[in-house]
Amino acid sequence: MTGRPDFIGTGEPARLIPVVADTNKEQRAASIFLAALRSVFEFRKAMLGSLSIRVGSRATLDAWTEITFHQDKNAKAEKKKQDRPDGLLILNTGKKQWRALIEAKIDNAEIDETQLKEYIQQAKQHKIDAVITISNQFVALPTHHPIKLPKNLTKGVDLYHWSWSYIRTQASLLTEDGAIESPDQRFIIDEVLRYLAHKTSGIAGFSSMNREWKDVVGKVKSKSTLSKGSEEVENTVSSWHQEQRDLCLILSRKLAQPVSLKLSRAHRTDPVKRLHDDAENLVRDKTLICKLEIPNAAADLVVTADLSTRTIFCGMWLAAPQDKKSTSARVHWLTRQLAKTNPQNMYIKAFRKGHAEDTQKPLSEVLEDASVLDATNSNSAPTGFEVFYMVDLAGKFSGNQVFIRELEEAVPHFYEQAGERLRAWVAPPPKMKRKESAGTSGKDESERREVIGIDDTDLNRPGLGGTSNS
Repeated sequence: MTGRPDFIGTGEPARLIPVVADTNKEQRAASIFLAALRSVFEFRKAMLGSLSIRVGSRATLDAWTEITFHQDKNAKAEKKKQDRPDGLLILNTGKKQWRALIEAKIDNAEIDETQLKEYIQQAKQHKIDAVITISNQFVALPTHHPIKLPKNLTKGVDLYHWSWSYIRTQASLLTEDGAIESPDQRFIIDEVLRYLAHKTSGIAGFSSMNREWKDVVGKVKSKSTLSKGSEEVENTVSSWHQEQRDLCLILSRKLAQPVSLKLSRAHRTDPVKRLHDDAENLVRDKTLICKLEIPNAAADLVVTADLSTRTIFCGMWLAAPQDKKSTSARVHWLTRQLAKTNPQNMYIKAFRKGHAEDTQKPLSEVLEDASVLDATNSNSAPTGFEVFYMVDLAGKFSGNQVFIRELEEAVPHFYEQAGERLRAWVAPPPKMKRKESAGTSGKDESERREVIGIDDTDLNRPGLGGTSNS
Protein backbone atom coordinates (compact mmCIF):
# COMPACT_ATOMS: atom_id res chain seq x y z
CA MET A 1 0.00 0.00 0.00
CA THR A 2 1.34 3.42 -0.95
CA GLY A 3 1.69 6.34 1.43
CA ARG A 4 -1.21 8.54 2.46
CA PRO A 5 -2.11 11.13 -0.19
CA ASP A 6 -0.88 14.69 0.38
CA PHE A 7 -4.38 16.17 0.61
CA ILE A 8 -5.33 13.82 3.48
CA GLY A 9 -4.73 15.09 7.00
CA THR A 10 -5.60 11.92 8.90
CA GLY A 11 -6.76 8.45 7.98
CA GLU A 12 -6.08 4.78 8.65
CA PRO A 13 -5.56 1.95 6.17
CA ALA A 14 -8.71 -0.14 5.84
CA ARG A 15 -8.49 -3.23 8.07
CA LEU A 16 -10.18 -6.61 7.74
CA ILE A 17 -10.26 -6.78 11.54
CA PRO A 18 -10.77 -3.17 12.63
CA VAL A 19 -10.27 -2.21 16.26
CA VAL A 20 -13.26 0.07 16.90
CA ALA A 21 -15.90 0.51 19.58
CA ASP A 22 -18.76 -1.99 19.54
CA THR A 23 -21.21 0.85 18.94
CA ASN A 24 -19.41 2.05 15.79
CA LYS A 25 -20.92 -0.44 13.35
CA GLU A 26 -20.64 1.90 10.37
CA GLN A 27 -16.88 2.28 10.73
CA ARG A 28 -16.44 -1.47 11.21
CA ALA A 29 -18.54 -2.40 8.16
CA ALA A 30 -16.85 0.18 5.94
CA SER A 31 -13.37 -0.93 7.00
CA ILE A 32 -14.09 -4.62 6.40
CA PHE A 33 -15.61 -3.95 2.99
CA LEU A 34 -12.84 -1.63 1.81
CA ALA A 35 -10.14 -4.01 3.06
CA ALA A 36 -11.82 -6.87 1.16
CA LEU A 37 -11.80 -4.76 -2.00
CA ARG A 38 -8.09 -4.13 -1.56
CA SER A 39 -7.32 -7.79 -0.77
CA VAL A 40 -9.32 -9.68 -3.42
CA PHE A 41 -8.74 -8.81 -7.07
CA GLU A 42 -11.92 -10.47 -8.39
CA PHE A 43 -14.04 -8.66 -5.80
CA ARG A 44 -12.73 -5.18 -6.64
CA LYS A 45 -12.97 -5.99 -10.34
CA ALA A 46 -16.67 -6.89 -9.95
CA MET A 47 -17.59 -3.96 -7.70
CA LEU A 48 -15.74 -1.26 -9.61
CA GLY A 49 -16.83 -2.88 -12.85
CA SER A 50 -20.42 -2.11 -11.86
CA LEU A 51 -19.39 1.56 -12.09
CA SER A 52 -17.76 0.99 -15.51
CA ILE A 53 -14.31 1.36 -13.94
CA ARG A 54 -11.89 -1.08 -15.56
CA VAL A 55 -9.56 -2.88 -13.13
CA GLY A 56 -6.56 -4.50 -14.79
CA SER A 57 -4.51 -7.28 -13.22
CA ARG A 58 -1.60 -4.89 -12.65
CA ALA A 59 -3.69 -2.12 -11.09
CA THR A 60 -3.46 -1.66 -7.32
CA LEU A 61 -6.07 -0.35 -4.93
CA ASP A 62 -5.42 1.65 -1.76
CA ALA A 63 -8.19 2.04 0.81
CA TRP A 64 -8.34 4.43 3.76
CA THR A 65 -10.96 4.94 6.47
CA GLU A 66 -12.09 7.87 8.63
CA ILE A 67 -10.19 10.41 6.59
CA THR A 68 -9.94 14.16 7.16
CA PHE A 69 -8.62 16.82 4.84
CA HIS A 70 -5.78 19.21 5.66
CA GLN A 71 -7.96 22.29 5.68
CA ASP A 72 -10.10 20.68 8.39
CA LYS A 73 -7.37 21.19 11.01
CA ASN A 74 -8.66 24.57 12.12
CA ALA A 75 -12.33 23.60 11.88
CA LYS A 76 -14.51 23.05 14.89
CA ALA A 77 -14.46 19.48 16.20
CA GLU A 78 -18.20 19.04 15.74
CA LYS A 79 -18.14 20.09 12.10
CA LYS A 80 -14.99 18.07 11.54
CA LYS A 81 -16.70 14.90 12.73
CA GLN A 82 -19.82 15.56 10.71
CA ASP A 83 -17.95 16.15 7.45
CA ARG A 84 -15.50 13.27 7.75
CA PRO A 85 -16.00 10.69 4.97
CA ASP A 86 -15.94 7.03 5.98
CA GLY A 87 -13.34 6.12 3.40
CA LEU A 88 -11.25 6.85 0.35
CA LEU A 89 -10.39 4.54 -2.56
CA ILE A 90 -7.44 5.16 -4.87
CA LEU A 91 -7.05 2.92 -7.92
CA ASN A 92 -3.54 3.12 -9.38
CA THR A 93 -3.23 1.93 -12.97
CA GLY A 94 0.37 3.06 -13.43
CA LYS A 95 -0.48 5.89 -15.79
CA LYS A 96 -3.20 7.56 -13.74
CA GLN A 97 -5.30 7.38 -10.59
CA TRP A 98 -9.02 7.07 -10.01
CA ARG A 99 -10.24 8.29 -6.60
CA ALA A 100 -13.54 7.97 -4.77
CA LEU A 101 -14.87 9.13 -1.40
CA ILE A 102 -16.94 6.59 0.54
CA GLU A 103 -19.88 7.36 2.82
CA ALA A 104 -21.50 4.38 4.59
CA LYS A 105 -24.69 4.03 6.64
CA ILE A 106 -25.92 1.03 8.63
CA ASP A 107 -29.28 -0.25 9.93
CA ASN A 108 -32.08 2.23 9.21
CA ALA A 109 -29.78 5.23 8.75
CA GLU A 110 -30.20 6.86 5.34
CA ILE A 111 -27.86 8.99 3.27
CA ASP A 112 -27.99 12.60 4.47
CA GLU A 113 -28.47 15.11 1.65
CA THR A 114 -26.58 17.97 3.35
CA GLN A 115 -23.67 15.68 4.17
CA LEU A 116 -23.65 14.32 0.61
CA LYS A 117 -23.48 17.81 -0.87
CA GLU A 118 -20.53 18.61 1.39
CA TYR A 119 -18.64 15.51 0.22
CA ILE A 120 -19.28 16.40 -3.42
CA GLN A 121 -17.79 19.84 -2.81
CA GLN A 122 -14.77 18.27 -1.10
CA ALA A 123 -14.36 15.88 -4.03
CA LYS A 124 -14.34 18.79 -6.48
CA GLN A 125 -11.84 20.72 -4.36
CA HIS A 126 -9.38 17.81 -4.16
CA LYS A 127 -9.90 16.51 -7.71
CA ILE A 128 -11.53 13.29 -6.52
CA ASP A 129 -13.41 11.53 -9.33
CA ALA A 130 -16.43 10.12 -7.52
CA VAL A 131 -18.50 9.88 -4.36
CA ILE A 132 -19.86 6.41 -3.50
CA THR A 133 -22.53 6.00 -0.85
CA ILE A 134 -23.40 2.68 0.81
CA SER A 135 -26.52 1.97 2.86
CA ASN A 136 -29.45 -0.40 3.18
CA GLN A 137 -31.31 1.76 0.65
CA PHE A 138 -31.82 0.14 -2.76
CA VAL A 139 -31.49 1.55 -6.28
CA ALA A 140 -32.06 -0.06 -9.65
CA LEU A 141 -28.49 0.51 -10.81
CA PRO A 142 -25.32 1.76 -9.08
CA THR A 143 -25.49 4.83 -11.34
CA HIS A 144 -28.85 5.76 -9.78
CA HIS A 145 -28.97 7.36 -6.35
CA PRO A 146 -31.50 7.54 -3.47
CA ILE A 147 -30.91 11.30 -3.19
CA LYS A 148 -32.08 13.35 -6.16
CA LEU A 149 -29.57 16.16 -6.71
CA PRO A 150 -29.49 18.81 -9.48
CA LYS A 151 -27.19 17.79 -12.34
CA ASN A 152 -25.18 21.00 -12.07
CA LEU A 153 -24.23 20.08 -8.50
CA THR A 154 -22.62 16.79 -9.54
CA LYS A 155 -20.89 18.21 -12.62
CA GLY A 156 -17.32 16.97 -12.61
CA VAL A 157 -17.95 14.33 -9.91
CA ASP A 158 -19.62 10.97 -10.51
CA LEU A 159 -22.18 9.93 -7.90
CA TYR A 160 -22.79 6.22 -7.23
CA HIS A 161 -24.66 4.09 -4.71
CA TRP A 162 -24.31 0.49 -3.54
CA SER A 163 -26.69 -1.21 -1.15
CA TRP A 164 -25.14 -3.57 1.39
CA SER A 165 -27.29 -6.33 -0.09
CA TYR A 166 -25.83 -5.62 -3.52
CA ILE A 167 -22.31 -5.93 -2.10
CA ARG A 168 -23.24 -9.17 -0.37
CA THR A 169 -24.77 -10.56 -3.57
CA GLN A 170 -21.74 -9.73 -5.72
CA ALA A 171 -19.48 -11.49 -3.21
CA SER A 172 -21.82 -14.49 -3.13
CA LEU A 173 -21.82 -14.81 -6.93
CA LEU A 174 -18.02 -14.84 -6.99
CA THR A 175 -17.88 -17.72 -4.51
CA GLU A 176 -20.69 -19.66 -6.18
CA ASP A 177 -19.09 -19.33 -9.61
CA GLY A 178 -15.67 -20.35 -8.33
CA ALA A 179 -14.35 -17.12 -9.86
CA ILE A 180 -11.78 -16.49 -7.11
CA GLU A 181 -8.66 -18.48 -7.93
CA SER A 182 -6.67 -18.06 -4.71
CA PRO A 183 -7.82 -20.24 -1.76
CA ASP A 184 -6.62 -17.54 0.64
CA GLN A 185 -8.69 -14.87 -1.08
CA ARG A 186 -11.74 -17.18 -1.17
CA PHE A 187 -11.35 -17.55 2.59
CA ILE A 188 -11.35 -13.75 2.97
CA ILE A 189 -14.55 -13.36 0.95
CA ASP A 190 -16.22 -16.21 2.84
CA GLU A 191 -15.43 -14.47 6.12
CA VAL A 192 -16.73 -11.14 4.81
CA LEU A 193 -19.95 -12.86 3.69
CA ARG A 194 -20.31 -14.44 7.11
CA TYR A 195 -20.04 -11.02 8.69
CA LEU A 196 -22.47 -9.34 6.27
CA ALA A 197 -25.06 -12.09 6.78
CA HIS A 198 -25.00 -11.81 10.58
CA LYS A 199 -27.83 -9.86 12.18
CA THR A 200 -25.44 -7.80 14.32
CA SER A 201 -23.73 -6.31 11.25
CA GLY A 202 -26.64 -3.97 10.56
CA ILE A 203 -26.93 -5.21 6.98
CA ALA A 204 -30.54 -5.74 5.96
CA GLY A 205 -32.69 -6.32 2.93
CA PHE A 206 -35.72 -4.20 2.09
CA SER A 207 -38.36 -5.27 4.60
CA SER A 208 -41.17 -2.70 4.62
CA MET A 209 -43.11 -0.49 2.22
CA ASN A 210 -43.32 3.25 2.91
CA ARG A 211 -45.46 4.60 5.74
CA GLU A 212 -48.12 5.86 3.26
CA TRP A 213 -48.61 2.39 1.73
CA LYS A 214 -51.69 1.53 3.79
CA ASP A 215 -53.35 4.85 2.94
CA VAL A 216 -52.63 4.46 -0.78
CA VAL A 217 -54.10 0.95 -0.84
CA GLY A 218 -57.13 2.23 1.10
CA LYS A 219 -57.71 5.05 -1.39
CA VAL A 220 -57.60 2.61 -4.31
CA LYS A 221 -60.12 0.37 -2.56
CA SER A 222 -62.49 3.29 -1.89
CA LYS A 223 -61.93 4.66 -5.43
CA SER A 224 -60.55 7.92 -4.09
CA THR A 225 -58.37 10.07 -6.35
CA LEU A 226 -54.61 9.64 -6.39
CA SER A 227 -52.28 12.31 -7.72
CA LYS A 228 -49.17 11.18 -9.59
CA GLY A 229 -47.18 14.11 -8.20
CA SER A 230 -48.22 13.59 -4.58
CA GLU A 231 -45.71 12.59 -1.92
CA GLU A 232 -47.66 9.45 -1.01
CA VAL A 233 -47.62 8.15 -4.61
CA GLU A 234 -43.97 9.02 -5.25
CA ASN A 235 -42.90 7.44 -1.94
CA THR A 236 -44.87 4.30 -2.81
CA VAL A 237 -43.22 4.02 -6.21
CA SER A 238 -39.80 4.71 -4.67
CA SER A 239 -40.37 1.87 -2.16
CA TRP A 240 -41.44 -0.40 -5.01
CA HIS A 241 -38.24 0.41 -6.89
CA GLN A 242 -36.20 -0.55 -3.85
CA GLU A 243 -38.11 -3.80 -3.49
CA GLN A 244 -37.57 -4.62 -7.17
CA ARG A 245 -33.84 -4.44 -6.60
CA ASP A 246 -34.09 -6.59 -3.50
CA LEU A 247 -36.01 -9.23 -5.47
CA CYS A 248 -33.17 -9.32 -8.01
CA LEU A 249 -30.61 -9.80 -5.25
CA ILE A 250 -32.67 -12.51 -3.51
CA LEU A 251 -33.04 -14.49 -6.76
CA SER A 252 -29.38 -13.91 -7.64
CA ARG A 253 -28.29 -15.53 -4.39
CA LYS A 254 -30.75 -18.41 -4.72
CA LEU A 255 -29.81 -19.14 -8.34
CA ALA A 256 -26.11 -18.27 -8.12
CA GLN A 257 -26.70 -16.28 -11.31
CA PRO A 258 -26.99 -12.50 -11.78
CA VAL A 259 -30.67 -11.55 -12.01
CA SER A 260 -31.29 -8.01 -13.22
CA LEU A 261 -34.13 -5.57 -13.77
CA LYS A 262 -35.31 -5.13 -17.34
CA LEU A 263 -35.51 -1.38 -17.85
CA SER A 264 -36.02 0.74 -20.94
CA ARG A 265 -33.04 2.79 -22.07
CA ALA A 266 -34.79 5.97 -20.91
CA HIS A 267 -35.34 4.54 -17.42
CA ARG A 268 -31.78 3.22 -17.18
CA THR A 269 -30.32 6.65 -17.82
CA ASP A 270 -32.93 8.78 -16.04
CA PRO A 271 -34.20 7.52 -12.66
CA VAL A 272 -36.38 10.63 -12.25
CA LYS A 273 -38.28 9.83 -15.46
CA ARG A 274 -38.64 6.24 -14.28
CA LEU A 275 -40.15 7.45 -11.00
CA HIS A 276 -42.59 9.78 -12.77
CA ASP A 277 -43.63 7.20 -15.39
CA ASP A 278 -44.26 4.50 -12.79
CA ALA A 279 -46.19 6.98 -10.64
CA GLU A 280 -48.41 7.73 -13.63
CA ASN A 281 -48.91 3.99 -14.18
CA LEU A 282 -49.91 3.50 -10.53
CA VAL A 283 -52.47 6.31 -10.68
CA ARG A 284 -53.88 5.15 -14.03
CA ASP A 285 -53.85 1.34 -13.69
CA LYS A 286 -53.54 0.90 -9.91
CA THR A 287 -50.66 -1.51 -10.43
CA LEU A 288 -46.96 -1.74 -9.66
CA ILE A 289 -45.01 -3.79 -12.22
CA CYS A 290 -41.44 -4.99 -12.71
CA LYS A 291 -39.65 -7.36 -15.10
CA LEU A 292 -36.79 -9.57 -13.98
CA GLU A 293 -34.23 -10.91 -16.46
CA ILE A 294 -32.98 -14.37 -15.48
CA PRO A 295 -30.08 -15.91 -17.47
CA ASN A 296 -31.30 -18.57 -19.94
CA ALA A 297 -34.89 -18.46 -18.67
CA ALA A 298 -37.66 -18.99 -21.23
CA ALA A 299 -38.98 -15.46 -20.69
CA ASP A 300 -38.80 -12.45 -18.41
CA LEU A 301 -40.40 -12.97 -15.02
CA VAL A 302 -43.10 -10.29 -14.69
CA VAL A 303 -44.20 -9.32 -11.17
CA THR A 304 -47.38 -7.30 -10.69
CA ALA A 305 -48.91 -5.93 -7.50
CA ASP A 306 -52.55 -5.07 -8.24
CA LEU A 307 -53.87 -2.60 -5.66
CA SER A 308 -57.45 -2.88 -6.97
CA THR A 309 -57.73 -6.63 -6.38
CA ARG A 310 -55.06 -6.69 -3.64
CA THR A 311 -53.29 -9.56 -5.33
CA ILE A 312 -49.73 -10.41 -6.38
CA PHE A 313 -49.07 -11.97 -9.80
CA CYS A 314 -45.85 -13.66 -10.94
CA GLY A 315 -45.81 -14.88 -14.51
CA MET A 316 -44.04 -15.66 -17.77
CA TRP A 317 -45.34 -15.36 -21.33
CA LEU A 318 -44.40 -17.90 -24.02
CA ALA A 319 -45.20 -18.04 -27.72
CA ALA A 320 -47.20 -21.12 -28.71
CA PRO A 321 -45.44 -23.72 -30.94
CA GLN A 322 -46.21 -22.90 -34.57
CA ASP A 323 -45.55 -26.44 -35.80
CA LYS A 324 -48.61 -27.67 -33.91
CA LYS A 325 -51.98 -26.73 -35.39
CA SER A 326 -54.68 -27.56 -32.85
CA THR A 327 -55.36 -25.97 -29.48
CA SER A 328 -54.98 -29.29 -27.68
CA ALA A 329 -51.60 -29.99 -29.29
CA ARG A 330 -50.30 -26.57 -28.30
CA VAL A 331 -51.65 -26.89 -24.77
CA HIS A 332 -50.13 -30.36 -24.38
CA TRP A 333 -46.75 -28.92 -25.42
CA LEU A 334 -47.00 -26.55 -22.45
CA THR A 335 -48.48 -28.91 -19.85
CA ARG A 336 -45.78 -31.52 -20.49
CA GLN A 337 -43.33 -28.95 -19.12
CA LEU A 338 -45.48 -28.36 -16.03
CA ALA A 339 -46.40 -31.96 -15.23
CA LYS A 340 -44.48 -31.91 -11.91
CA THR A 341 -45.52 -28.39 -10.88
CA ASN A 342 -47.50 -27.81 -7.71
CA PRO A 343 -50.72 -26.49 -9.31
CA GLN A 344 -52.03 -24.61 -6.27
CA ASN A 345 -52.75 -20.98 -7.25
CA MET A 346 -51.16 -21.57 -10.67
CA TYR A 347 -53.04 -20.57 -13.81
CA ILE A 348 -52.66 -20.72 -17.60
CA LYS A 349 -54.06 -18.08 -19.91
CA ALA A 350 -54.27 -18.72 -23.65
CA PHE A 351 -54.10 -15.73 -26.04
CA ARG A 352 -55.60 -15.63 -29.54
CA LYS A 353 -55.55 -13.22 -32.46
CA GLY A 354 -58.36 -10.92 -33.50
CA HIS A 355 -61.77 -11.20 -31.87
CA ALA A 356 -61.28 -14.78 -30.68
CA GLU A 357 -61.57 -14.88 -26.91
CA ASP A 358 -58.65 -15.40 -24.57
CA THR A 359 -59.23 -18.23 -22.12
CA GLN A 360 -57.92 -18.80 -18.61
CA LYS A 361 -58.13 -21.80 -16.28
CA PRO A 362 -56.37 -23.14 -13.18
CA LEU A 363 -53.38 -25.31 -14.02
CA SER A 364 -54.95 -28.25 -12.17
CA GLU A 365 -57.87 -28.27 -14.64
CA VAL A 366 -55.66 -27.83 -17.70
CA LEU A 367 -53.46 -30.75 -16.64
CA GLU A 368 -56.55 -32.99 -16.55
CA ASP A 369 -58.18 -31.75 -19.77
CA ALA A 370 -56.49 -29.54 -22.37
CA SER A 371 -59.84 -28.71 -23.98
CA VAL A 372 -60.81 -26.43 -21.08
CA LEU A 373 -58.75 -23.72 -22.82
CA ASP A 374 -60.81 -23.98 -26.04
CA ALA A 375 -62.49 -20.75 -27.12
CA THR A 376 -66.26 -20.79 -27.37
CA ASN A 377 -66.44 -18.28 -30.25
CA SER A 378 -63.58 -19.53 -32.42
CA ASN A 379 -61.67 -22.61 -33.52
CA SER A 380 -58.39 -20.68 -33.76
CA ALA A 381 -55.48 -22.06 -31.78
CA PRO A 382 -53.70 -19.93 -29.15
CA THR A 383 -50.79 -17.80 -30.32
CA GLY A 384 -49.25 -17.60 -26.85
CA PHE A 385 -49.60 -18.62 -23.21
CA GLU A 386 -49.11 -16.92 -19.89
CA VAL A 387 -48.25 -19.12 -16.93
CA PHE A 388 -48.79 -17.25 -13.68
CA TYR A 389 -49.02 -17.64 -9.93
CA MET A 390 -51.55 -15.55 -8.02
CA VAL A 391 -51.57 -14.70 -4.33
CA ASP A 392 -54.76 -13.07 -3.02
CA LEU A 393 -53.78 -11.19 0.14
CA ALA A 394 -57.13 -9.45 0.75
CA GLY A 395 -56.81 -7.31 3.90
CA LYS A 396 -53.17 -8.31 4.47
CA PHE A 397 -52.17 -6.56 1.25
CA SER A 398 -52.00 -3.16 2.97
CA GLY A 399 -49.59 -4.36 5.65
CA ASN A 400 -46.25 -2.60 5.09
CA GLN A 401 -44.16 -5.59 6.12
CA VAL A 402 -46.63 -8.37 5.29
CA PHE A 403 -46.81 -7.27 1.65
CA ILE A 404 -43.01 -7.46 1.28
CA ARG A 405 -42.80 -10.79 3.08
CA GLU A 406 -45.51 -12.37 0.88
CA LEU A 407 -43.97 -10.94 -2.28
CA GLU A 408 -40.51 -12.29 -1.47
CA GLU A 409 -42.01 -15.73 -0.90
CA ALA A 410 -44.18 -15.66 -4.04
CA VAL A 411 -41.51 -14.77 -6.61
CA PRO A 412 -39.01 -17.55 -5.75
CA HIS A 413 -41.91 -20.03 -5.37
CA PHE A 414 -43.21 -19.28 -8.87
CA TYR A 415 -39.79 -19.58 -10.43
CA GLU A 416 -39.01 -22.85 -8.65
CA GLN A 417 -42.35 -24.43 -9.49
CA ALA A 418 -42.87 -23.10 -13.02
CA GLY A 419 -40.23 -20.68 -14.31
CA GLU A 420 -37.26 -23.03 -14.22
CA ARG A 421 -39.29 -25.77 -15.95
CA LEU A 422 -40.45 -23.68 -18.90
CA ARG A 423 -38.71 -23.82 -22.27
CA ALA A 424 -39.39 -21.44 -25.14
CA TRP A 425 -40.57 -22.98 -28.42
CA VAL A 426 -37.87 -23.20 -31.08
CA ALA A 427 -38.77 -23.79 -34.71
CA PRO A 428 -37.53 -27.18 -35.96
CA PRO A 429 -34.73 -27.16 -38.57
CA PRO A 430 -35.79 -27.36 -42.23
CA LYS A 431 -35.85 -30.79 -43.86
CA MET A 432 -34.26 -31.83 -47.14
CA LYS A 433 -36.60 -32.19 -50.09
CA ARG A 434 -37.31 -35.76 -51.12
CA LYS A 435 -35.34 -37.26 -54.03
CA GLU A 436 -36.85 -37.45 -57.52
CA SER A 437 -39.10 -40.46 -57.92
CA ALA A 438 -37.98 -43.51 -59.96
CA GLY A 439 -40.40 -42.51 -62.72
CA THR A 440 -38.47 -39.37 -63.70
CA SER A 441 -38.67 -39.07 -67.49
CA GLY A 442 -35.65 -39.21 -69.74
CA LYS A 443 -36.44 -35.68 -70.87
CA ASP A 444 -36.30 -34.41 -67.27
CA GLU A 445 -32.98 -36.20 -66.74
CA SER A 446 -31.53 -34.70 -69.91
CA GLU A 447 -32.58 -31.23 -68.79
CA ARG A 448 -30.95 -31.83 -65.42
CA ARG A 449 -27.61 -32.73 -67.05
CA GLU A 450 -27.76 -29.63 -69.20
CA VAL A 451 -28.33 -27.41 -66.17
CA ILE A 452 -25.34 -28.79 -64.23
CA GLY A 453 -23.08 -28.78 -67.30
CA ILE A 454 -22.33 -32.46 -68.12
CA ASP A 455 -22.87 -34.57 -71.23
CA ASP A 456 -23.19 -38.31 -71.83
CA THR A 457 -19.43 -38.84 -72.15
CA ASP A 458 -18.92 -37.33 -68.71
CA LEU A 459 -20.95 -40.09 -67.14
CA ASN A 460 -18.10 -42.53 -67.75
CA ARG A 461 -15.72 -40.46 -65.62
CA PRO A 462 -15.00 -41.62 -62.06
CA GLY A 463 -16.87 -39.66 -59.42
CA LEU A 464 -19.87 -38.74 -61.62
CA GLY A 465 -21.83 -41.92 -61.33
CA GLY A 466 -19.88 -43.74 -64.13
CA THR A 467 -17.22 -46.43 -64.03
CA SER A 468 -13.52 -46.25 -64.65
CA ASN A 469 -11.98 -48.06 -67.65
CA SER A 470 -8.69 -48.52 -65.91
